[in-house]
Amino acid sequence: MQILVTGAAGFIGSHLCERLLQDENNQVIGLDAFVQSATPNWMRERNLRKLLHHPRFSFIQQHILKVSWENLLPQVDIVYHLAAIPGVRSSFGPDFETYVTNNILATQCLLEGCRQYPVQKLIYASTSSVYGEKTGQVNELTPTDPLSPYGVSKLTGEQLCHVYAHNDEVPIVILRFFTVYGPRQRPDMAFHRFINHIMHNKPIPIYGDGQQTRDFTFVEDCVRAVAQVAYADHVVGETINIGGKERASVLECISILERLVGKKVDIQFIRPTYGEPRNTWADITKAQSLLGYEPKMDLYHGLEQEVHDIYEMTTMMPASDQDSK
Repeated sequence: MQILVTGAAGFIGSHLCERLLQDENNQVIGLDAFVQSATPNWMRERNLRKLLHHPRFSFIQQHILKVSWENLLPQVDIVYHLAAIPGVRSSFGPDFETYVTNNILATQCLLEGCRQYPVQKLIYASTSSVYGEKTGQVNELTPTDPLSPYGVSKLTGEQLCHVYAHNDEVPIVILRFFTVYGPRQRPDMAFHRFINHIMHNKPIPIYGDGQQTRDFTFVEDCVRAVAQVAYADHVVGETINIGGKERASVLECISILERLVGKKVDIQFIRPTYGEPRNTWADITKAQSLLGYEPKMDLYHGLEQEVHDIYEMTTMMPASDQDSK
């Protein structure tokens, strides 16, 4: 299959490309604009280091809004749309304009391309943030009620997908990710920040009381499910939760990190959480049924891999970035 992955230099996107290339029948085109965000370019380049030398991978550094679809999509069978500006807290205020451009306008542009040059499947990466505050497990029929502009931007992308599916029969599959973590995690995400603070002997800042819980999804579990969508039957038109093996509170996660690094860490409680639900919990019944998905990685060993990755990454960090830590 010829597969296009947008956001290929990102955390999940780079892992997905590597997973897809395990099938010798796949040719993968990675598209990424290196849009300015919390992830520095040298980190994106690190994400791509295994891919750029792969004989069945090609990379295009270009923004979706500037792509000439007539030169790209006629050769493509499957599209994975992971490119987006992430982050809940940064989506409030004037920076929301970048979310509109990269999460809404870019998605509509890609949908227009797939309308004109049909593909077998367009898989849209969404987020648990579209659900908002809920109690207990959430399945895909749970009403959406995002608490942040970021969540609104991703839900708008979902709705655009439904519009193009209804009017133009674009073959859409929507995946909602629940707190993905692991090696190459973005530096603005909680675990990465926690580990970085521990390495630099800084107190870990905690929003709220630390009792809020998340359904944590190890990145390799996540991309195994995502890759399977390309092969699965009866998934077009579906929305599917991709959750993890283990839920835990923020304080429980810090306790695991203390065990991994062998020392007690300082905690600094700051203001309450803003724009985020107190708890998330995915019902993954549909993913199990349609994709044969079973998350395997427990939180302790998943965090262990992320700790090792961040320690390795510091050896590659430019001096200018080290000075800012």
